[in-house]
Amino acid sequence: MRSHGINLVACGLAAVAMYLVGMVIYGFAFSDLWMALSGYTEEMLAPHMWKMVLSPVMPVLGAIGIAVAMRWRGAQGVAAGAMTGALVFLFFSFPARLYGYAYGPEPAGLLALDGAHLALTHMVGGAIIGGMK
Repeated sequence: MRSHGINLVACGLAAVAMYLVGMVIYGFAFSDLWMALSGYTEEMLAPHMWKMVLSPVMPVLGAIGIAVAMRWRGAQGVAAGAMTGALVFLFFSFPARLYGYAYGPEPAGLLALDGAHLALTHMVGGAIIGGMK
């Protein structure tokens, strides 16, 4: 199923994969590290847990954005998709994420963890979109 030259099924699968990468990184593998680096406690975050309903929006928009960038580039294939994801990360997502570090008291480790998450999700999403014709 396509819309404006974008494979919507590929975007959906990429968004699910991107969400799962984030769940593994922040929910299991590095949750304690993220809490320590961010300076938050579970008690501090509890009133904000309702915002988790917004969490699917980010990978859906990210996957669509990567698909649009791939279409503009004429990129096809898994490697070209992963490269497009890396470029989207490097020139859009990372600079936006860098604001919190540059203008706040955020530790470099938190920027590195969040940056690694974004780079990986963008590359995985791009690879999936590129791999589905």
